[in-house]
Amino acid sequence: MIRTDLHAGWTVRAAGGPVPAEIAGEPVPATVPGTVHTDLLDAELIPDPYLGENETALEWFHRAAWLYETTLSAAPAAEGERVDLVFDGLDTVATITLDEVELGRTANMHRGYRFDVRDRLRDGEIPLSVRFDSALEYAEDVQKTIGERPRPYPHPFNAVRKMACSFGWDWGPDLQTAGIWKPVRLERWRVARLASVRPQATLDADGRTGRLVVHVEVERAADSELTAEVRLGEHVSHIVLDAGETSGMTEISVADAPVWWPIGYGDQPLVDVSVILRDKSDDIDSWKARVGFRTITVDETPDDVGSAFTFVVNGQPIFIRGLNWIPEDHLLTRLTRDRYAAAIDRAIDANTTMLRVWGGGIYESDDFYDLCDERGILVWQDFPLACAAYAEEEPIRSEILAEARENIARLTPHASLALWNGGNENIWGHEDWHWKEQLNGLTWGAGYYYELFPALLAELDPTRAYHPGSPSSPGHDPADVHPNDDRYGTRHEWEAWNRQDYTFHANFLPRFCSEFGWQAPPTWSTLRESLAPEDFDQESPAFLLHQKAEGGNDKLNAGMAHHLRVPGEFEDWHWAAQLNQARATTYAIGHLRGHAPRTMGSILWQLNDCWPVTSWAVVDGAGRLKPAWYALRKAYAPRLLTFRGDALIAVNDSPSVWRGVVKLRRIGFDGNIASEATVALDVAARSVVEVALDPALTTPGDVTREVLVADIDGLRATRLFAEDFDLAYDPAPLSTDISPTEGGYSVTVTATSFARDVALLTDKIDPTAYVDDMLVDLLPGESHTFLIRTTWADGDAFGRPAVLRSANTIAAGA
Repeated sequence: MIRTDLHAGWTVRAAGGPVPAEIAGEPVPATVPGTVHTDLLDAELIPDPYLGENETALEWFHRAAWLYETTLSAAPAAEGERVDLVFDGLDTVATITLDEVELGRTANMHRGYRFDVRDRLRDGEIPLSVRFDSALEYAEDVQKTIGERPRPYPHPFNAVRKMACSFGWDWGPDLQTAGIWKPVRLERWRVARLASVRPQATLDADGRTGRLVVHVEVERAADSELTAEVRLGEHVSHIVLDAGETSGMTEISVADAPVWWPIGYGDQPLVDVSVILRDKSDDIDSWKARVGFRTITVDETPDDVGSAFTFVVNGQPIFIRGLNWIPEDHLLTRLTRDRYAAAIDRAIDANTTMLRVWGGGIYESDDFYDLCDERGILVWQDFPLACAAYAEEEPIRSEILAEARENIARLTPHASLALWNGGNENIWGHEDWHWKEQLNGLTWGAGYYYELFPALLAELDPTRAYHPGSPSSPGHDPADVHPNDDRYGTRHEWEAWNRQDYTFHANFLPRFCSEFGWQAPPTWSTLRESLAPEDFDQESPAFLLHQKAEGGNDKLNAGMAHHLRVPGEFEDWHWAAQLNQARATTYAIGHLRGHAPRTMGSILWQLNDCWPVTSWAVVDGAGRLKPAWYALRKAYAPRLLTFRGDALIAVNDSPSVWRGVVKLRRIGFDGNIASEATVALDVAARSVVEVALDPALTTPGDVTREVLVADIDGLRATRLFAEDFDLAYDPAPLSTDISPTEGGYSVTVTATSFARDVALLTDKIDPTAYVDDMLVDLLPGESHTFLIRTTWADGDAFGRPAVLRSANTIAAGA
């Protein structure tokens, strides 16, 4: 097998549609892999779509067509030689032409394509082109043929196999990219090639014996006998394929196999697996990957509540501390392994154990899964179908099944891959969002979720768990048991954000909550980079363009008003909104973790953003940490102390017993102790304890000026007795002492009165600064030292009032 990348010498030019004259005229250099947006950005022909109102200015892209062109030089095929032109990914509606002969047409960015060009090669340069037509217009034509189906947004994203959020979402821009977004190459081969290799590594019931089953599929150009040598370390096995056979398998048993564990439960050893395909004594193709020996299941045993939904890894039940993952950049081809690593590490630093690859995005890159394998982050993978009804007829059906087959096989080696999920909110939508009347008997995707996806997994990778949809109540007809029923399966909690308050979480005890969250704007420096100063206003058109949720700002303010004064000045409002997101995150996760083992999973919406926007992310589109990220890190810490009503909840998700003495105080904001006690804590590994408290601690003398505090092992929980807008905070209780340290500054903050949620918003001074902690509660006389990593010359700037924030400062504006 000889592989030759075809990434050089490409140009792209407009080929149709409402393209501005200054762009339509001439071709520009094209980066492959890449997209038209990134090429025109590089050529300085379009403004950055992430800034200001530029997204709107680029709406003409939606109906534009583009032509990529290059030439290739390749020797004519020798006798018995196959030559294939291989595209790993085309976004999306493409026509491929070689030497003025059309090779084929595609309409799916989620899969690869291969064209036999052995009869098309000749001496000299051969023109190669790929034309991309409007995916929007293609989808509009498809739905005219097969019938329009319900969806939450205007564009028919459910009628074309393109990343759904490419057409806009309630946190993402509507850019509708086009381009050769994955590698393209020529492959020259003889006799046969490895078409698919699927290694399935598991552990036997003894927890020590590893079992590797390797399935091999070949494409043949000749009918001779073939041998596939499978090598796992020092273990070697052979698959013999007789003339005409195209598939085979072998099994290798490994005594005392190195066991792969999720982060926090053990190590992540990965073992090299290689396959060499031979024709007699000649090596004709090869393949390699890494696997980890582990067994992952989902326990859905019925119980007296309903049925469990618990991930079990190597026999160990695991409470999932998870985050939803969307594409890290809307312009996907800008993502590198380093950017993936940085984003995944931000999740790890927040004590996360699982990332859910959400169904409105993509099957992620190999880099993403490799990094999760190495770091021990479990992956929940949605099939990319989201929030809409999907036709089960052509041309959609065969494309969905082809992409599913390809990606199930591609992801089989990855130890981190824990579960395949049928899609996002599609079963719920069919049951609750008035789809049935709109569909009037049309198919909507049930065949994929209940029959075709599980059948594909049974055929290609029976080692993975499968869930029909998030949310859903597996094993029950949605008409009988609601797909969002908290007694079964998975639940999404959006009533809290959309219509209620974050305390609404207390009304439900889900078995597993796979979506919930609260909005906030991005960090201040990200706003400065993406908006003009005059747009720092909730109602400015540019700010609203970067707030995609329906009624988003109204919901932010309504949610804030349940707890905080809603500031009128924008900078104060920005801090209040970020603080409320952090509080909502803390409350919801504390509720879910505190009810284990009934609840065994929490997947917050969401880790990341794909551009600068007000959203539910805890890390903004520039990769900066919002205050909610710090709240998440504390809420997901292996050991958590929190209050629930008049009880103290201690969560111990560590492998050892948690013993100690909790110091409890009901204390005035001025430092006077009204009541105090100690409680012995003894919490077994991986368990939760609820401790009832003496009424003397939980009954305040003055609800406006007292706080209940619990301290143990450096952890602190606080409970206030009224909402912030009724509390008698000292508006200016803090002083600072700032000193240079290696790599930045230490800022010691001291309180003269109770100070809640003390934070340093360091990016307001240095956009690249990092602070090690945030949202600290201080009692009178206490100090906390924050460490800032920065190269900024003026350390005193980090003590300015706009930087040093707390809940007290919001009250101060009243």
